[in-house]
Amino acid sequence: MNSSQNANPLFQAALEFQEYFEKKDWKFCFLGGLAVLRWGEIRMTQDVDICLLCGFGSEERYIENLLTSFKPRISKAHEFALQNRVLLLYASNGVSIDISLSGLPFEEEMINRATSFEYLPDFDLITCSAEDLIVLKAFADRLKDWMDIEGIIIRQIENLDQSYIIDQLSPLCELKEAPEIIPKLKSLLKTHSIT
Repeated sequence: MNSSQNANPLFQAALEFQEYFEKKDWKFCFLGGLAVLRWGEIRMTQDVDICLLCGFGSEERYIENLLTSFKPRISKAHEFALQNRVLLLYASNGVSIDISLSGLPFEEEMINRATSFEYLPDFDLITCSAEDLIVLKAFADRLKDWMDIEGIIIRQIENLDQSYIIDQLSPLCELKEAPEIIPKLKSLLKTHSIT
């Protein structure tokens, strides 16, 4: 895979981290705006969101590796990452990178299900599936997330594994004590289902 000189800074930053992770043989996938560009409606995004599989107990090794290679966005990035499981970095071109230090079974499954997508000729990035993106965004439950979910459903409704989405989201909503998310999502799916 060759990086494109014509790619915008966001794609260049994503590719820089993807190549770094692949050299380390780390498991990861892109989420957020880059995944929305693949599965949903085109919208502006200013940072790169990555889910990096660290498990529980070995986060320090990943954090230290990354901080030796990339500039942190905050002064106590190491401590913040351990406390919040998110490492805030800059790519070499100044684009903001949010790395989620993941370890939950759902996150591991999401990374295992992730696939490569060609955003530009010879420019591929590994993103989460449409189903897993819907699960993440429904769980986040913000207005902009529901707008993204609707865009994904409109574009992907014929190919979505709706049972998988509900099965993965239900236990997460129980943990969050937000059972209202499930009927809200089911209603959206029903609204846009092909009859």
